[in-house]
Amino acid sequence: MRFSDLSLSTIHHALRTKGVVYQCGPFTIQLKANIPSFTAQIHNLFAHYPFINNDVLINFRVNLVRPHTHRYWWRPQVQFKTAEGDPGMAPFPLDHALPMLEWGTNWCIASQSHFYLMLHSAVVEYLGKGVLLPAWPGSGKSTLCAAFAMRGWRMLSDEFGLIDLETGLIQPLPKLIPLKNQSIEVIRNFAPDAVIGPLFTKTRKGDVAHFRPPLASVAQSDIQAKPRLVIFPKYQPDTRFKLMEVTKAQALLRLANNAFNYQVVGKKGFQAVKSLIDQSSCYELYFNDLDTVIENLQQLIKSLPSEE
Repeated sequence: MRFSDLSLSTIHHALRTKGVVYQCGPFTIQLKANIPSFTAQIHNLFAHYPFINNDVLINFRVNLVRPHTHRYWWRPQVQFKTAEGDPGMAPFPLDHALPMLEWGTNWCIASQSHFYLMLHSAVVEYLGKGVLLPAWPGSGKSTLCAAFAMRGWRMLSDEFGLIDLETGLIQPLPKLIPLKNQSIEVIRNFAPDAVIGPLFTKTRKGDVAHFRPPLASVAQSDIQAKPRLVIFPKYQPDTRFKLMEVTKAQALLRLANNAFNYQVVGKKGFQAVKSLIDQSSCYELYFNDLDTVIENLQQLIKSLPSEE
């Protein structure tokens, strides 16, 4: 059963009482919230996620609550609470509950999922070949991820490149993509049929609207991908498309510095990065046109030798 199979009233009742339990990639999350306007957003943007209605092991228990302060009625707020720890997030305006959920869930994953090497990277797959796009905020990786997803590539994640420390494979985590500022209209114009949630203005990251991952990507969340390309992207307004090869030594250092928990996982983290680089071709990408990027990278992937 998925969220799209449920009525708004069913979701709202569950949010207010025992919570909705849903699956996102390898994580099972229980979410509680008593915010009427939030229910419709969840119904729309979580439509493809599995809704779990039986007893399961829950990874994160999340509660969006209204703090009982003098602002309860005047400029009401929402606060992120979890049984797994305190992220120390200051309250958000009540109508920004969805961005708070997204950033709070990121904290849960980043602080407690050390059975993976966690790279700050978008990840997609084309023709069975995994492509990591490691980059820091502002480089365009989330925009690229949404664009690839709308052209039939499998979306694994826009934020977390989860590398299984035992297999070296990439674990999908198809969370909502928080498009920011100009990226929102870029994707609306690029893919008019993309499902994008409401616009949240003046957040700590500017204007934000959330892109819903395609059903096919969510449905294949349990299928890990083998890495074949590592591409360090950078949006550059005056460059339509430029792809330059990066040595494996340079790529290894850059990828290690891009990890959330490289030092925490220690030797296994080094081995995972080295194995990933050994089996991947590595490039630096400068771009300003999504169609050109997709066309050229599809050709690059088709040219990669088949694995024996």
